[in-house]
Amino acid sequence: MSQQYRSRPSGNGTPLSEAYDTALLDLDGVVYAGGHAVVHAVESLGAARDGGMRLAYVTNNALRTPDAVAEHLTELGVPAEPTDVITSAQAVARLMADQLPSGARVLVVGGEGLRVALRERGLVPVESADDAPVAVAQGFGGPDLPWGRFAEAAYAIAGGAAWFASNTDLTIPSARGIAPGNGAAVEVVRIATGAEPQVAGKPLPPMHRETVLRTGAERPLVVGDRLDTDIEGAFNGGVDSLLVLTGVTDAALLLAAAPHHRPTYVDRDLRGLLTGQPEVTAEDDVFRCGGWTATVRGDALALDGDGDPVDGLRALCGAAWTQAGDAACELDAEAAVARLEL
Repeated sequence: MSQQYRSRPSGNGTPLSEAYDTALLDLDGVVYAGGHAVVHAVESLGAARDGGMRLAYVTNNALRTPDAVAEHLTELGVPAEPTDVITSAQAVARLMADQLPSGARVLVVGGEGLRVALRERGLVPVESADDAPVAVAQGFGGPDLPWGRFAEAAYAIAGGAAWFASNTDLTIPSARGIAPGNGAAVEVVRIATGAEPQVAGKPLPPMHRETVLRTGAERPLVVGDRLDTDIEGAFNGGVDSLLVLTGVTDAALLLAAAPHHRPTYVDRDLRGLLTGQPEVTAEDDVFRCGGWTATVRGDALALDGDGDPVDGLRALCGAAWTQAGDAACELDAEAAVARLEL
């Protein structure tokens, strides 16, 4: 990955929906938040699909089945089939099936999506450490998951069961704000046992493998709102990515990103799929995008000009990431970001 913010291959004005054959879309914070569609998501995805882009929904949330996710998307106005949905539950189930014999008992700490995925791989979900499980599968179980499930996991792991986790996202966006994710629950079991799980979800290779196997994408574009899962997962898979600012990542976090957290493109929301991304140019350490110029002055980022605020952010990324090189950026960006009013 380049150290600078860049634009390819859409710098010539080609919409991303035409430059790439498949969008690998995160769900929470990208397509919906809680029970509602993110602004501009429905119409943008419809236009991209009508233009010939395949839409695949790739989520670290292991709670719901692909059937339930597809039904929810369709109700929101985004028509989807279960085969369009790839979950971390499916990825962890494949990872486990590669290591465990068919018919192996697995203690489930999570929701129905995890149970269904395990059954599809020939594994048998059980509910108690007393059922002699050979492994524990832990995935997001929603806000009503009983605390006793973590105790069952701890008992089974202490008894020798292998431990697998669908993902380790510490937080998850909801309609009311940011809530604890499966990673927070994994930490509970880790503290109780001192063990370390095998993890399947983004940004790790098992999730990328599952996605490629199920979509057959040749020119994929990862679309997400999180640097540490979506964008890092794209980096690990060697594919391009679009960060949208409708979820957990804001401008300050983006500017401070380390190389493996730097997206290929950034846009305000999913309308970015339908446009060509403007090029960021550099001359004498001055980075330009649209009507904005960004530079490094002392230990701070400086922004001048006006126009589309996202163009200003793109210019700032060019300046910040070039200055930081292979490290996370430590420049003061507060004043520059305040000018953008994103």
